[in-house]
Amino acid sequence: MKKSALIITFLSLTISCFSQKSNRSETELTQKIDNYIKEIIDINEIPGTALAAIKDGKVIFEMYYGKSSLAENLNISENSIFRLYSTTKIMTTVSVFQLIERNQLSLDDKISKYLDNLPTRWQDVRVKNLLTHSSGLPDIVKFDDIPYVLEETEKWNRLYKKPIEFEIGNHFSYNQTNYCLLTKIIEEITGATFEDYVLNGQFPTVEKGIVFSANSSEFIPDRVDHHRFDFKTEKYNRFNADHGKIHNSGSGLNITLKEFIAWNERLDKNILLSPATKNAMWSPFQFKDTTNSFLYGWDTYETNKIKSFGFSGGNMTAFRKFIDNDLTIIFLSNGYKNYNVEGQVIDHIAGIIDENLRDSNLLADEKITADFYKVDIEKAIQNYYSVKNQYPTRNFENRLLSIGYNLMNNQNLKNAIKVFELNLKENPNSANAYDCMAEAYFTNEQFELARQNYQKSLDLYPQNTNAKDMINKIDKIMKK
Repeated sequence: MKKSALIITFLSLTISCFSQKSNRSETELTQKIDNYIKEIIDINEIPGTALAAIKDGKVIFEMYYGKSSLAENLNISENSIFRLYSTTKIMTTVSVFQLIERNQLSLDDKISKYLDNLPTRWQDVRVKNLLTHSSGLPDIVKFDDIPYVLEETEKWNRLYKKPIEFEIGNHFSYNQTNYCLLTKIIEEITGATFEDYVLNGQFPTVEKGIVFSANSSEFIPDRVDHHRFDFKTEKYNRFNADHGKIHNSGSGLNITLKEFIAWNERLDKNILLSPATKNAMWSPFQFKDTTNSFLYGWDTYETNKIKSFGFSGGNMTAFRKFIDNDLTIIFLSNGYKNYNVEGQVIDHIAGIIDENLRDSNLLADEKITADFYKVDIEKAIQNYYSVKNQYPTRNFENRLLSIGYNLMNNQNLKNAIKVFELNLKENPNSANAYDCMAEAYFTNEQFELARQNYQKSLDLYPQNTNAKDMINKIDKIMKK
């Protein structure tokens, strides 16, 4: 055989072997992600899920699981439309920055430049304060006398009379009023409805698979049901609340995974915004309270000390961009039983795809949490100590408190008390640990134990006004 033929044969074999190895790696990666998602679905009895991972501009994982509607026994598919809830806000933010890029709007503009008849105390709020939730304005969803069903003009009239929460720009406080106002500003500048402006500016060729509606009871073809688990009946019920059109900019976008992937591609290819504008959008806002951290309309996360940008919504959807790793992950679901997993899922899958993003601390938290729902309580506590021994310098107080409150919310007060007792044993000098333990005892009508723990919390932290109030409340109960 000629030398050139030998070289060609060798190269062919090398390329073939590399291709087989590469395909095998992709198959193994897909299987790992698939196995993990199925485990999460099993632990939480999640009705339906759609997930995508985009690496180096290529969709390396796209899968659909479970039911779109349990009541009608419909399967999730690529045509399934998920309501994004607050993940909607990233699309609204992109719309704002499109106006900024066209010099039709500035971050430093006062909102009073575009909106008339604002209360005097609102007029110095700027566009940047809306995007970064640093406005200090009253939150429209937090008042009993401003229900979702109230007519919109009357909503604003009542909200205008509510007190300002804090000095403009001081700190971060998540607030739906901010995005309701951005809707009004966008409509004032463009002359179009908010919905038309977003759809034309970010989804110009889309004919189906995306719609605005903050009304969960409205029938939209292919839209998944929002399921809420009722621990009293041990069944899922459909969530049918109508939040009103005013909340479309903050939580009303409904979209298929396919169209979300395509939107992300347009963002990556600088079709929606220029690189400079994206960098400005992903820059940290300078709060007066420097302990706060938030970007312009996007949240910032840290996985194994590597930052990422994104947002989550309704405890069911999440979108995350690991810019330095050229990785984007989209998670969409329509309910959960025990605890919300959207952030955990993204962090875990990121670690599967890119070893640099594997965060052992987050994985430890995840294991501890899952065990309290996978195995009996005594075994879960044993497993906690096993994990704790692997991380002797870590304090798991916040993790245990989160699990305890989840169990309380899930009508499992007995196990919640055991978790709070475990936390108190681990953190005997924590005023917060005693306060949480007291709350669980109070909920269980063990008033004397509740009073003792509130008192211990107060002894450790004399400024705990909640403990003072609860002690007085318990004293009145016990006198009766």
